[in-house]
Amino acid sequence: MSARITIGLFVGGKGSRMGGIAKGLLRSPSDGETLIERLVRQCARAAPGCTPCLVGPAAPYAALALPELDDNPSGIGPLGGLRALLLRALTDQSDIALALACDLPFLDEATLSAIITPFSGLTRVPFVEGRLQPLAAAYAPRAALHAADRSLAQGEHALMHVLAQLGPELERVEFDDQRARALRDWDTPEDMGR
Repeated sequence: MSARITIGLFVGGKGSRMGGIAKGLLRSPSDGETLIERLVRQCARAAPGCTPCLVGPAAPYAALALPELDDNPSGIGPLGGLRALLLRALTDQSDIALALACDLPFLDEATLSAIITPFSGLTRVPFVEGRLQPLAAAYAPRAALHAADRSLAQGEHALMHVLAQLGPELERVEFDDQRARALRDWDTPEDMGR
């Protein structure tokens, strides 16, 4: 039996380094597709039948007509979005809450599949170039929610703190250079030219 998955596409960034443009609406120079459209398409291939939710302030993405999740609580950055996604996953009785940043122009079906399978009941986070990637990760909803709530209670809002709270509930997934490239994001205009 395959794992049940709730997918959250994190769209809450202000895009200040991109001149205020919502990063998911940036277009690929190769085919003109927006990053968010490409991400939705890749998710449909890797997890058929799963409709992604937009996590965070999603007004710029209204044309996509996707379900939206408000941060819970708001005003604390991605932790509020992760917590909202985990609560939705528990409501949906999902095994996995897949959290994805909206600015991943190279993320493909194979890399998504490597993140979500094999499902071991642990939160699976890619480890790339010496860093964990919390917004390209498959969270075990109940354990991750407890970790998020502990972080919140301690006044810690960084997603890295949540991962530290998971301890043995965290599975680090080592990615080779090819998979590492698939997780490169677009944070600045210079990134788009690479």
